[in-house]
Amino acid sequence: MAVQINPSILSADFARLADEAKAVEGADWLHVDVMDNHFVPNLTLGVPVVESLARATDTPLDCHLMIEAPDRWAPQYVEAGAGSVTFHVEAAAAPVRLAREIRAKGARASMALKPATPIEPYEDLLPELDMLLIMTVEPGFGGQAFLDIMLPKIRRTRELISKHGLELWLQVDGGVSASTIERCADAGADVFVAGSAVYGANDPAEAVRALRTQAEATTAKASWACNH
Repeated sequence: MAVQINPSILSADFARLADEAKAVEGADWLHVDVMDNHFVPNLTLGVPVVESLARATDTPLDCHLMIEAPDRWAPQYVEAGAGSVTFHVEAAAAPVRLAREIRAKGARASMALKPATPIEPYEDLLPELDMLLIMTVEPGFGGQAFLDIMLPKIRRTRELISKHGLELWLQVDGGVSASTIERCADAGADVFVAGSAVYGANDPAEAVRALRTQAEATTAKASWACNH
């Protein structure tokens, strides 16, 4: 299981996004938080910025849509250049149909769960997805403290993925840092979104490397990875 580190541009300088993307060129993906001030109480960026960012970097874009009506908007982010598009199950009208449409347009389909949303009701949907995102903070703002109470949910999700023999990435987003990434990796996450832990560092690229080293070392001895 390959560890992936996805810096979140929510913590970057929005006036210098092209430069900020280059500052983390060793990252696996660039995580782009799209917020509409309806589904979450914050407003960030949309399709035109994603289009520009896709032209400005070779790092693939991982778009996390914290918006209402993702069934309508998500396909446009694929067309804008996103390589992975995540919609929230709480906002989607038809999550299976939406996941299939995202895949049909050529991107990886991902579904996100807010902290209070259980994974179990969506077990049958997992084969339709390429990634599942467990939010480890309430979505809407960067820089929040990691919610340790999400660790059992990450473990249960990894167990469901293993139960069905799926090659499904398990992403965590919110409060991921040097002090929390090992707990996430041990619980079963293999894709890590990090915002302030990367862009708040003096050397963002080195911060990505350090987080990757921590996560890889933990994954190597994690029971879930050894049994995979």
